[in-house]
Amino acid sequence: MKLNHVNLTVTDVSAAKNFLQTYFGLKIGGERGEAFAALFDDDGLVLTLMKGTEAHYPKTFHIGFIQENEEKVNEMYRRLTEDGFEASSPKRAHGWTFYVKAPGGFTVEVLA
Repeated sequence: MKLNHVNLTVTDVSAAKNFLQTYFGLKIGGERGEAFAALFDDDGLVLTLMKGTEAHYPKTFHIGFIQENEEKVNEMYRRLTEDGFEASSPKRAHGWTFYVKAPGGFTVEVLA
């Protein structure tokens, strides 16, 4: 059994959707204006975004995108920081990893 559906409440559906499409290759499966978007990956994940006036997640809450290798993690870090996103520097923890604050109020981990 695998987890294949996650719903996130976000303050800006359009910005979060664009971020996930641009950097993580998710594809739009459906939208309802600025209130809802369904995104899909190539492995059966359905990630839905629903607009909320506030998005308060616990400090350690995040979603993650596992990369093929450490160089891919470094490449993602470079792209995101060059585009102005605030990200922690990659470091060795439970893998080669960093965290980035996504538009809409949630955190993403990138790791290998």
